[in-house]
Amino acid sequence: MAKTKVSVSYDYEHDSNLKDTFVAQSKLQDSPFSINDVSIREPTPHWQQKARSAIEGCNVFVVLLGDHTFQARGVIREVKMAIELNKKRFQLRKKGQWPKSLKGAGEVVAWKWMNLQKWLAK
Repeated sequence: MAKTKVSVSYDYEHDSNLKDTFVAQSKLQDSPFSINDVSIREPTPHWQQKARSAIEGCNVFVVLLGDHTFQARGVIREVKMAIELNKKRFQLRKKGQWPKSLKGAGEVVAWKWMNLQKWLAK
C-alpha cells in the first residue's frame, strides 16, 4: 500500500528535534506516511521555490508546533503556499503542550500515534 507523502514545516532554529522525531516515526514499518526530508538548511534566494516544489509533491502538509513556530517567517510563508496549493494540512503539537498555532495551517492535533494514523492515512 502506498504511503501518504508528507511535507513538514517547522521552526528550523528551535525545533529540529521535533522534525527528527517525526522523520523517525515515518520510517516505522507500520507508518502510514513517508517524508521526503527537504529541509532547507541555508537561506538561499531560491528556498521558496524549493519549498513550494516540496509542498506541491505531497498529499498532506504538516506544521510541527514548538514555542516559537507561530513567528517563524519561513513556516508562515510555507503555510501560505500550502493554502494556495489547496493542500490538506494540520498542525501537530506535543502531547501536554499548547503552543500558539498558525492561522490557516489547519486543525491542531495532539502528537499521538493514533492521531498520526488517522490524519495521515489515505
